[in-house]
Amino acid sequence: MVLGVSESVIQTLALVPAEWVDRQYAVFLFAGILLAGIGTVVVFALGVAAYARRREFHYLLITLALGALVVRTGVGLATVYGLVPMTMHHLLGHALDFLVSGLVLYAVYSTR
Repeated sequence: MVLGVSESVIQTLALVPAEWVDRQYAVFLFAGILLAGIGTVVVFALGVAAYARRREFHYLLITLALGALVVRTGVGLATVYGLVPMTMHHLLGHALDFLVSGLVLYAVYSTR
């Protein structure tokens, strides 16, 4: 039993983390990533809807930035499952941060 969650529940939910994840906190890590994923997908969908309505270049840039946040959450999840090594996780995370900031800054700069 890990923090009140039985091993069978963890196995049933396929919460089998990478070696570096402390099993005691794995449920909380997965819950945080799940909430982040839901939040970023919802915000990205709103961005797509806004771009579909306006069809302006700076809306596209903001939507792409929001999409990069969804990818960043996916990288985090893949890292927890051991599919992305920690070094690549940091490299991809910082690259996506740079992409998001660049897209947002260019959207602001290019707005009339």
